[in-house]
Amino acid sequence: MHFLDQAKIFVRSGAGGQGAVSFRREKFIEYGGPDGGNGGKGGDIVFEAVGGLNTLIDFRYTQHFRAPRGKGGAGSNRTGAGGDDLVIRVPVGTQILSDDKEHVLLDFTRAGQREIFLRGGDGGRGNASYKTSTNRAPRQHGTGWPHEEAWVWLRLKLLADAGLVGLPNAGKSTFINAVTNANAKVGDYPFTTVRPQLGVVTRHAREFVIADIPGLIEGAADGAGIGDRFLGHIERCRVLLHLVDASGDDPVEAYRIVCEELDVYGAGLADKPQVLALNKVDAVEPKQAAKLAKTLAKVSGGEVMMLSGAAGTGVDAVLDRLVEAIGPAEAAASAIAAQSAPSEADEPWSPI
Repeated sequence: MHFLDQAKIFVRSGAGGQGAVSFRREKFIEYGGPDGGNGGKGGDIVFEAVGGLNTLIDFRYTQHFRAPRGKGGAGSNRTGAGGDDLVIRVPVGTQILSDDKEHVLLDFTRAGQREIFLRGGDGGRGNASYKTSTNRAPRQHGTGWPHEEAWVWLRLKLLADAGLVGLPNAGKSTFINAVTNANAKVGDYPFTTVRPQLGVVTRHAREFVIADIPGLIEGAADGAGIGDRFLGHIERCRVLLHLVDASGDDPVEAYRIVCEELDVYGAGLADKPQVLALNKVDAVEPKQAAKLAKTLAKVSGGEVMMLSGAAGTGVDAVLDRLVEAIGPAEAAASAIAAQSAPSEADEPWSPI
């Protein structure tokens, strides 16, 4: 399945049905009067988050979504049938953006979340509703309220507990293959990973999701390399695992470049908790690896873990540290969500 994290679509709700103009025509009933029914309501445009999806590829081939309009009213005070709601199913983590990408209209963060985006038009009034004491035989009727339409962007931000960052060839794909059931491509050339990868880690009877994104290079925020487009997929991660290649030309400079790109991108990535690990320590002498770790610890101001995803060295210790870091972050996120949750007395929010 191809990965697609952005798509532009057109959505239109259904217009209301037309009210009817009708009069009773029954034997032995004189001056039956108006009996035209109201039109039916048009269908709503509804977005629903579903589990099991991690791509927007379906929206590459279907970009237009139109809900059916309501049916017209009929005689005998019969109301027209309402149009069915059009439910658009999107992956969990999808955001609905305005056409200019400046405003987030909806954000789907849990499976089963369902939101009405565009409301269908109400049906027009039949002539029976216009009857008054002075207007006994009205012939006017409502044509139904019009539909609503909009061009919107769908942007997918994968939901993961931990995110992998580092320069190209830092060993991120090898690590995620070693600790999860992912099958990320591994190669000895830059940008082996061209799309985000998700994997589930099981550690101490606990599961958490880890995301691997394409490597960053200097100037990624300005579009160099693959750019910083995929950094959006780790915005919601609770902790970042920063891998530095011990066999690289300048591991300290590699660490600085990635940290600088995270800071330039913004969205709070530079402030997220980081687990810093010196990867590929099996490719250098032990004394050299220890010296590099000491230098990185001095530059970063924190602990540097020793790791080799290919040989399995230090993997368990790194996973334990990730579990420890995810726990407090998860508790803090739950507390914030509880404080910001709307009360029963709050009015339902509508984006349009």
